[in-house]
Amino acid sequence: MCAVLEISKRTYYKYRNAEDFDYYDYLIIKEIFDDSKGAYGYRRITEGLRVKYGVIFNHKKVKRIMNKYYIKPRYIKKKQNHGYKRIEENVKPDLVKRKFNTDALNKIWTTDITYLIFNGKRLYLSTILDLYDRKVVAYKIGKINNIGIVIATLNEALAKRKDVRGLIIHSDQGFQYTSFEYKAICESNGIQISMSRKGTPIDDSPMESWHGILKKETLYNNNIKSLQEYQKLVEEWIIFYNTTRLKSKKMK
Repeated sequence: MCAVLEISKRTYYKYRNAEDFDYYDYLIIKEIFDDSKGAYGYRRITEGLRVKYGVIFNHKKVKRIMNKYYIKPRYIKKKQNHGYKRIEENVKPDLVKRKFNTDALNKIWTTDITYLIFNGKRLYLSTILDLYDRKVVAYKIGKINNIGIVIATLNEALAKRKDVRGLIIHSDQGFQYTSFEYKAICESNGIQISMSRKGTPIDDSPMESWHGILKKETLYNNNIKSLQEYQKLVEEWIIFYNTTRLKSKKMK
């Protein structure tokens, strides 16, 4: 297992015995699932682990971990007509308490999802901002508002910023941020999760403000003719925002 994950035994057992003891088992299960392009159920993933890596898992354990982290084959998702629900036990207190200015990078990140809507069609933008310089650490644009888009954004941010232990990441209480997958990734990287109170957007005011600026300077200031053009404009604007646009660290 350690060879497959390319980690030391010490690291494996450190996190294997931590609060979320399923995290590294989830990683290898998710890899087999992704290799199948989302087609494998728990039995075929169990076989895939054995064939590809020589790792023997009980199929009931694989099924439990897949259910825990919402890893479901596409044909199962199509049959289900209900959305994700917030996991109340994973809701965290507000550690930021509207103190939105920091003295260094990687102290506080804030994250959220917003709609990009044009002519009745929509995309979803998931973004992480560093509250020190108000720059975008990572973002993803997708067609579906799900846990996957948030996890992809978080993983991209972690790949860019290597040492994040002690970091606080602040969000609302959306189902994506209370998922076991999000919780496990944060805890395994030494990140503290912070969440705003229900129905209190002022607790997320830097992110809300950023969304407002984004839409004002893209959608409202341009004669956009398609959703694809809107997406391209947003991507170009984020580069401009990070590299050129003047910004205030006191933005609230």
